[in-house]
Amino acid sequence: MTETLPIRVVALYRFTPFADIAAIQPPLALVCCSNGVKGTLLLAAEGINGTIAGSKEGIDAVLVHIRALPGCADLDVKESRAAEMPFHRMKVRLKREIVTMGEPSIDPLEGVGHYVEPADWNALIAEPGTIVIDTRNDYEVAVGTFAGAVDPQTRTFRDFPAWFREHRDELVGDGPPPKIAMFCTGGIRCEKSTAFLKAEGLDEVYHLKGGILKYLETVPEAESLWEGECFVFDQRVAVGHGLALGSHVLCHACRMPVSVADRSSPLYVEGVSCPACHDARDETQRAGYAERERQMRLAETRGEAHVGAVLPKTHGADDTP
Repeated sequence: MTETLPIRVVALYRFTPFADIAAIQPPLALVCCSNGVKGTLLLAAEGINGTIAGSKEGIDAVLVHIRALPGCADLDVKESRAAEMPFHRMKVRLKREIVTMGEPSIDPLEGVGHYVEPADWNALIAEPGTIVIDTRNDYEVAVGTFAGAVDPQTRTFRDFPAWFREHRDELVGDGPPPKIAMFCTGGIRCEKSTAFLKAEGLDEVYHLKGGILKYLETVPEAESLWEGECFVFDQRVAVGHGLALGSHVLCHACRMPVSVADRSSPLYVEGVSCPACHDARDETQRAGYAERERQMRLAETRGEAHVGAVLPKTHGADDTP
C-alpha cells in the first residue's frame, strides 16, 4: 500500500493576491529547508503553486506556514507517497504566473468553470455531446489520458488559448453550446483554462476537481475511464491507479518520459538517448551524456549525490513542478 511509504509528496496551489512575493520568499524557503523538505514552490502576485516532499512532520510544518499566508487558509492539497525522496533540492521561485498561460486578463478568482467531483466525472464525460479536452502538453498526454479526450497537441500551456481559438468552430459549432469538460494533472491548469473559456463566451464549462491525481486516488480501477499512467513533475515520472509508482522513466537527454516499450528500442540507452531524441543528438552530445551517466553511477556506488542526478526541468512543466 502506498500509504506505508515513508515520504509524503504534496502537490498544492492557491490563487490569492500576494502584495509582496519577495517578502514571502525567504521565510518560506527557510521553513522548507529547516524541515528537510525538498521540491519546488512558485510564488506570483496571483498565488502559490508547487510540489514538495518530506517527512510527515516536515510537510506539516510547511503547510502550517503556507496556510498562514494571506488567503491560503483553504489551500488546495493533494498528497501521495514515495519510497524515496523524489527531489534533490528545494527551490522557491518568483514568477509572473504560478501556471503560465500568457493571458494577463484571465483571473480565476473572477470566475471559473463548474467543479466536478471525481466520483461524478465518469457520468459527465459519458454524456452524449460532451466535449472532453485534455489541457496538458503533448508528452503528458502520450503517457495516459481519458478515453475519447481531445488532445490539443500543445508543447506548453501557453499554446492552449491559440489552439482553442483556432479550433473553436469545429469544437463548438453554430448550435447550442455543448458541455465542455476539461482536466489536468492537479487541477491548476483547469482553473485558468475554464476561466479562459468563460471569457470566450462559453458557460457550460466543467473541470475535474483535484485533477487526474485525485481521480486516480479515489476512483476504483475497475470503474476508471483513465487509460495509461499520469505524468508527474518529479523523479517518480508517472503514477497509476491508487497513485502507485508507474512504469515510465525519464530520459536524461531530452527530459521526456520513456515507456517500457520505448526502453526496448535499440535507440534507448539509459541516460544517453531514447527513440524521441536519438536522431536529434550528435555523437559528441551522446558521449557527454554517457560520461554524465557514468559519473552518476559512480557517485551512487559511493553513496554520494551527484550534480548530474538532479531531475532536469521538463519542457513545459507548468502544472505541478
